[in-house]
Amino acid sequence: MKPLIAFLLVAFGLSWAVALPLWLGDGLNTPVAGLLASLMMFTPTVGVLAAWLFTRTPARQWLRETGLTLGGHKGRTALLVLAAWLGVPLLVALAIAVSAAVGVLRVDLDGMSLFQAQLRAQGLSVPESLAPIAVTQVVVAVLLGPVLNAIPALGEEWGWRGYLLPRLTGTRGVVAGLLLSGAIWGLWHAPLTLLGYNYPGLGPWAALYFTGFCVLAGVVFGWLRLRSGSVWPAVVAHASLNAVAPAVMLLGDVAAPPNLVVAGLGGVVGWILLAVCGALLLKFFPVRTPQPVS
Repeated sequence: MKPLIAFLLVAFGLSWAVALPLWLGDGLNTPVAGLLASLMMFTPTVGVLAAWLFTRTPARQWLRETGLTLGGHKGRTALLVLAAWLGVPLLVALAIAVSAAVGVLRVDLDGMSLFQAQLRAQGLSVPESLAPIAVTQVVVAVLLGPVLNAIPALGEEWGWRGYLLPRLTGTRGVVAGLLLSGAIWGLWHAPLTLLGYNYPGLGPWAALYFTGFCVLAGVVFGWLRLRSGSVWPAVVAHASLNAVAPAVMLLGDVAAPPNLVVAGLGGVVGWILLAVCGALLLKFFPVRTPQPVS
């Protein structure tokens, strides 16, 4: 129990320490907000190292238990890495398509007016045709996003799926462990989400809403971890999500900006898709309850 408590205290305590300048400054408008959000992603890794100090487990065994190896079946792990690399963009695309189909997202494929507004807000010139730029951004996000975002994603995933998830599923069972670890992951974001991060229209309620999203996304990420015995498929999924999720803002209409509480993968539409995806994975590709990590 002491290693788990140490992990949680360090991961949560450091996250608040890193985000403190935002609370003392101009919130998410603080110039270094993006940098601090990125640094915060490494606090779960520091928590894992703190837990390790309590266990005195040999380094190689600890790395294996926390998923930094490729698992017992390297071929399966490789396939799941590929599935995460391509599957997350497909989920995001499906969420955008369903959002548009049910009328909660108005797309502007011709003028890309919302994309134009974003460029102008950044002080950038707007070319006559935005389509090539938008396509390039999407292609880069899909193909290179998992690589470019891998290190900060690992900073989180080694903690949440690498250490915490096996610790919870080993004592509480797979489903309960997946749900609880996702809730803890979501609450860890509170230093940012209480300021409206991801859902600016919700204010502090964004913390609760984003926790719900993390529970559902955590089931999918956690399944990747448990199915492979490795944290790397979850790292790729997390890195890909951070890269491609903003795509909904490329296609929106500035006259009716998307309500991210409803539209896209982070909205109600995405919640439903993630819930269905997680349920199908657990039903047709079940995972065994691992031995609890110290």
